Amino acid sequence: MPEYVYKAADPMGKLVEGVMEANEERLVISQLQSQGFIPISVKLPTQARRFSLQLSTFSLFKKVSNKDVMTFTQQLSTLVGAGLPLDRSLYILIELTESRELKTIVENVYKAVRGGSSFADALAKHPRCFSKLYVNMVRAGEAGGVLELILVRLAEFLETSQEMKDYITSAMVYPILLVLAGGGAITILMTFVIPKFAMIFSDMGQTLPLSTRFLLALSGGIRDYWWAILVVCGLIYWGIKTYINTTDGRLKWDGLKLKLVVVKTLVQKVEVARFTRTMGTLLRSGVPILAALSIVKEIVGNRVIANSLSGIYEGVKGGEGMAKPLKRYHFFPPLSVHMITVGEETGKLDEMLLKVADTYDKDVRNAVKRFVALLEPLMILIMGVVVGFIVISMLMAIFSVNEMPF
Repeated sequence: MPEYVYKAADPMGKLVEGVMEANEERLVISQLQSQGFIPISVKLPTQARRFSLQLSTFSLFKKVSNKDVMTFTQQLSTLVGAGLPLDRSLYILIELTESRELKTIVENVYKAVRGGSSFADALAKHPRCFSKLYVNMVRAGEAGGVLELILVRLAEFLETSQEMKDYITSAMVYPILLVLAGGGAITILMTFVIPKFAMIFSDMGQTLPLSTRFLLALSGGIRDYWWAILVVCGLIYWGIKTYINTTDGRLKWDGLKLKLVVVKTLVQKVEVARFTRTMGTLLRSGVPILAALSIVKEIVGNRVIANSLSGIYEGVKGGEGMAKPLKRYHFFPPLSVHMITVGEETGKLDEMLLKVADTYDKDVRNAVKRFVALLEPLMILIMGVVVGFIVISMLMAIFSVNEMPF
């Protein structure tokens, strides 16, 4: 009879580890449940060692993702909401966390909390994993004695943000596949099919149409100097990427995105949704408005809009409120400014900010749908034109050859 290694938790949250003999894994689970334990992991010893080895290997290349942090927050809010102490909840999550790097971070946070540090201070030691937004919301929750509620709001915030990222990513899957498929077909035509025709045409010695000569020259260039083209493209990409990573380059790039008609509206809506959701979540969690503005400035992706928050900060600090300084900047749509004005007048600024975020999240989804709906036929049209040009050029050459006098 095989022996299974199990990990379980009792009703008080205490972890229990051991070995149990059983014919099947489900029998071990049933036995643990009948004893009042909550099964966490049940594996054969060989499976447990293999899983540990795989986890150690892949953790060398894997970083803590936003989904990992979201899952950690959801689980922590559930455990704390069930009445378990924070340190006990963190101890359980050390075992539950699959990401090796996040597991190490949770262990360090657990040790710091057990050593007398506040939860927020323990999280702040790991800025690559937990953002300023995360740390300050937890700090506000600890100060107000509402950590459980703050964790629930944080989980909701992270889940909403992740859903938007996943939606945009999934919406772009088909266009990307379309580009790859079309690009692959054109590459095959240019590197394998057209050179065959080039050999035939060269043997005939007939003067070919201009479009055919251009196509043959382009095909020959790609075939003979593909490595140089890749190097040049790589250098151009590296140069642009390096420049954009500089302060001045990032500022100009973000400013350009706000001027391009195609993406201007979408960028505005995304940033307004991010700004208002973060501000609303922070204010609802008890973070002072000036501190919230300082945090949001680091979160807003577009540096032009982020820099404008300095003026908004000074306006709020001077007693103008938030809506009035926002009107000075054209980055924020009039609807958002009016809704924020109503929120300030009614004393429900946090609630109104979250409503603005919901409104613009819906607008972003609709804008992405429209963008993808326009992008797909546009790409098909472009690829059709390219393939059509290739086919017509070849046909013109064939017709010209047929007209040769014999």
